[in-house]
Amino acid sequence: MLRFLCKRRAATAFVSRCRSFSSGVDCGNGSSTFAVMSFGDGSQGALGLPSSVIGFGADAYEPTIVPGLPPDVVSVSAGHYHSLAVTAEGELWAWGRNNEGQLGRDLLEPRNLWNEPKRVEGLSNVKVQAAFASGVISVAIGDDGSIWTWGRSKRGQLGHGKGLMEALMPSRVKALAGEDITKVSLGWGHVLAQTADGKLFGWGYSADGRLGRLEETVKTSPLDSNAELPRRHKMTPSEALDVAEKLVLESIEKEKDMPIVWEPYLIEELQSLPVTDISCGLDHSLLMCGDNTMLSGGSNIYGQLGREHQGVGLFPVDISFRSLSVASGLGHSLAICELPTAGGNIFRKALFSWGWNGSSQLGRQGPESKPLVVEGLLEENPATVSCGRVHSLATTSTGELWAWGCGKNGRLGLGSSFDESEPTLVDIGDYKVVQAVAGFDHNLLLVAVT
Repeated sequence: MLRFLCKRRAATAFVSRCRSFSSGVDCGNGSSTFAVMSFGDGSQGALGLPSSVIGFGADAYEPTIVPGLPPDVVSVSAGHYHSLAVTAEGELWAWGRNNEGQLGRDLLEPRNLWNEPKRVEGLSNVKVQAAFASGVISVAIGDDGSIWTWGRSKRGQLGHGKGLMEALMPSRVKALAGEDITKVSLGWGHVLAQTADGKLFGWGYSADGRLGRLEETVKTSPLDSNAELPRRHKMTPSEALDVAEKLVLESIEKEKDMPIVWEPYLIEELQSLPVTDISCGLDHSLLMCGDNTMLSGGSNIYGQLGREHQGVGLFPVDISFRSLSVASGLGHSLAICELPTAGGNIFRKALFSWGWNGSSQLGRQGPESKPLVVEGLLEENPATVSCGRVHSLATTSTGELWAWGCGKNGRLGLGSSFDESEPTLVDIGDYKVVQAVAGFDHNLLLVAVT
């Protein structure tokens, strides 16, 4: 068992908070200092940990301080294989996989330097307020609501126009000039962006209605139309994961004439309904709307849409409680909702899950395609949730971190590779978790020390 205990404190107090991020954590009287921690799969350098700490490309089985970052980081984001950090001064730092140029660095930079956090080049005139990532691109939002993308994607995720699949330096998405973008979420090939006034834009790969209904007939992806569900067979969680990943990759390779939206467009079916939160899974989307409804669209091969209505497009999730936040992974979904107490006038927060449960990433038993409460967190007050490929994270209002699902590569932060079928408290010492985000197989924490 590997144990990496490091308690380096950041030097400067938290100066400001990203307008698109709210942790829900009480960090005390304002005297806190902050740092970034990581754990999980280290093979792509996404942990940002030097080889002297864990060895080159090694995994970290417990949350470990990421050195080399400025002391004023205010938010973090985990792509599939790389990581981003935004500072109070509006700088953006990146580390991890760079095969597609998603770090904003020289593509010829040696692989053994990927794990070193470095400032993203090409954003010197942009005060970054938020950043987000997929497997192959990165996104930054400026303090003026502008959006910048870079990396390489054949599925149109860059949003720079028809046939443009590469941007080695951050480039402004001109189609969204004049819009005040507050949040972006990215799947494997599709993108959603919400504005300060509740509008929703989408672009990239549009199959299965993950971007709403672009036309009268929406194409169905090879994954949904031809794939045989791993959950129909008796397999070990590891076997099911291998089969699922193989199906996804094979379907992507088989796609011909992919339905791609090359530039952001306004999702018209939601024009009369303000959007309050968004989350893109690998091939599905979750939306929260101003009327307290939750919508889902895209692939439903694992039941990740959470609805009996099988129409292609954005339709309500079968959940009757007011939702506060949503998260989605490869094939599962999470939502924090408000539940009324016995009296009916007081509400408490509860976590719901649905979709693929091959590695216990739902954290509960029962029908998988139906949104149900994660009972292991009923006594807690969940603040945020995040989905990895086959694991899940939740933070509480008191700054605790809970993890469950697949434990391979130490991605649960519990000191082992064992799976956990129910939410399990992660030991983070004297720190309080302000933000927790999951990439595919690694995790980032923004933590406070009071």
